[in-house]
Amino acid sequence: MDRRPGRVRRARTWRHEGGVLRRRTDVLATEEPLEVRVEAGGTTRTVAITMRTPGDDFELAVGFLHGEGVITGPGDVRRVAYCLDPALGADQRYNVVTVTLSAGVTPDLRPLDRHVVTTSACGVCGKASIDALHVRGCPAPPAGVALDGDTLLALPDRLRVAQAVFERTGGLHAAALFDLDGAVIAAREDVGRHNALDKLIGRALLDGRLPLHHHVVVVSGRASYELVQKSVAAGVPVVCAVSAPSSLAVDVAREFGVTLVGFLRDGGFNVYAHPDRIVSPAT
Repeated sequence: MDRRPGRVRRARTWRHEGGVLRRRTDVLATEEPLEVRVEAGGTTRTVAITMRTPGDDFELAVGFLHGEGVITGPGDVRRVAYCLDPALGADQRYNVVTVTLSAGVTPDLRPLDRHVVTTSACGVCGKASIDALHVRGCPAPPAGVALDGDTLLALPDRLRVAQAVFERTGGLHAAALFDLDGAVIAAREDVGRHNALDKLIGRALLDGRLPLHHHVVVVSGRASYELVQKSVAAGVPVVCAVSAPSSLAVDVAREFGVTLVGFLRDGGFNVYAHPDRIVSPAT
């Protein structure tokens, strides 16, 4: 049975609007890991693992290798294929691409070690990513945290006020830490959304605030798996994004008891996981 992941996935959400929470169905961009392997000179090694939306995986793998100087043209590539190891489950085989180089093409792959973010025997999947957080011992946030829906609606404007560099450049992501009353504790900006959140959590660590059990994180873009897993590790109970979450971000939030809010803008928001923390007349 072909279990090739699609580009989108449907998810049940709760839409908060006019002080009322209503159930609805939303469409999420799928987020899955892709492991890129290179076969050259009779040996095969992993050179990168990246989170991506499935589709055009062969082009992604070859384009990445070209950008890294591993290949210079189509003549350097003998074959591109998904992993055919029979030990792989049907739901994982499309998360591994092997690029076989032509005879005589033997590039130095050591500089690519920085792109390998995890180790896998053969294949990676969303479940493995979630299991890794369990191995790290990341607990669910404690019960009893409640946040008023109107307070949430005010956070994007407060985040924008804290984005001093964005106002000048228009090209930075931001992450901000709020208390449960909506007061800004800290905000950080960076060209990479993951860097902005790392800076924010690093500041909290240096200030002795971890775990952040009574705080809210708001990010200026979409909510990816990496942003939610970083928040899980920091003990954050509520993660909000002004744009969409990915499918794997929702999976992680549901697994680890994190309230995940998306599309926090224009007077409303969607709750993709654990809506019980949002105080609303219709809760």
